[in-house]
Amino acid sequence: MKNKNLVSITDFTKAEYLRILELAAEFEKQPRQDILNSYVISTLFFEPSTRTRLSFETAINGLGGRVVGFSDSGATSASKGETLHDTIKMVSNYADLIVMRHPLEGSARLASEVSSVPVVNAGDGANQHPTQTLLDMYSILKTQGTLENLRIFMVGDLKYGRTVHSLLQAMSKFNTTFYFISPDELKMPPAYKLVLDEIGLNYYEGRDLNEFLDEADIIYMTRVQQERFTDPIEYERVKNAYILRREMLDGCKKTMKVLHPLPRVNEIHTDVDDSPHAYYFDQARNGVYTRMAILSAILGVK
Repeated sequence: MKNKNLVSITDFTKAEYLRILELAAEFEKQPRQDILNSYVISTLFFEPSTRTRLSFETAINGLGGRVVGFSDSGATSASKGETLHDTIKMVSNYADLIVMRHPLEGSARLASEVSSVPVVNAGDGANQHPTQTLLDMYSILKTQGTLENLRIFMVGDLKYGRTVHSLLQAMSKFNTTFYFISPDELKMPPAYKLVLDEIGLNYYEGRDLNEFLDEADIIYMTRVQQERFTDPIEYERVKNAYILRREMLDGCKKTMKVLHPLPRVNEIHTDVDDSPHAYYFDQARNGVYTRMAILSAILGVK
């Protein structure tokens, strides 16, 4: 994986997924390691972020690396009209690796094509979020003891949700059965279902969250993202389509866990937080160990 870009989750193989998860487990046991002390990593966040940006920066600092970058593109030359192409060409002169979030789909691929150093996609519009997928996989592995033959419910915004798009592509390597629960306006795009059709994996689509819930190993809730809608009326119509409450989990498997990439709005009621099924805050903590693994693997220090 040394010097490899991570733009799409499909840039890594199944064996590389497993290697990242193995490294994440090592870092969870020993998170303070001075192995990036000669490296500078640039974090370029053209779109607001809390967990992703802070967990990347925590990972870099924990491994002794140095961080340069920005969390507000309004304070950069982009606000003066500088193109993404030129920004990436410039920044790649200053850093050993670039972590980038951008609101436009395909922006991370463009960055990887012009950068002289590896690029890690921290989210490009509604397209991909591969580092979130790897921390999701680590969370699934920790809670279920395996990645194979699981039943994963994806709930909410499946049209614009980059986290579910990436997770579907990765978990399709592990004989997963998927349940897609969403309003008609936010269904999983056909291109992702075609991936499952081509490899012969089963999936189910519906609008009723309660149906088959007792079969779930993982319930992956997503926020309906206001920023992805051009029509505010459409957003208002679907924003509260699903609200997971504790009483709905009574018949679920004891080992079932609820995941969410966060931030949540209304889609998980706070009464779920102290349920043994709730795992979303632990999931966020796993992001630090997983991103340590990704950075160290791409920079070739592990």
